[in-house]
Amino acid sequence: MSIFNNTTMKADNAEAADTAPSVDDSTPTRKPREKSVVTVAVTVKKAKDEAPAAPTKTDIVLKKLKSAKGATIQTLMDATGWQAHSVRGFLSGTVKKKLGHELLSDTGKDGQRRYRIVEAKTAG
Repeated sequence: MSIFNNTTMKADNAEAADTAPSVDDSTPTRKPREKSVVTVAVTVKKAKDEAPAAPTKTDIVLKKLKSAKGATIQTLMDATGWQAHSVRGFLSGTVKKKLGHELLSDTGKDGQRRYRIVEAKTAG
């Protein structure tokens, strides 16, 4: 078994050396990366400079549920972009369990089921 390196191959095959490019192992093919210095300007915003935050989907749903008429599943789907099962899960898990609101479900004359939040009556 013989081991060839570039120098012995060049010496043995002089005709191939004329057609093949020579390989120079003495210089690296990649240049070392130069370190760059990047400066980052940090700006501190004051509270008065910030725009008011857009209402979240939770805020939108709660506002619709607190209306006197309430809201249908379709209304909440249109307002949030959620699918029906996501709206029902939100009503059950977040509105009822997490936030602790009392959720009332009524079927109207039109046959549509409407959900609304019942405001707790204070003893007085």
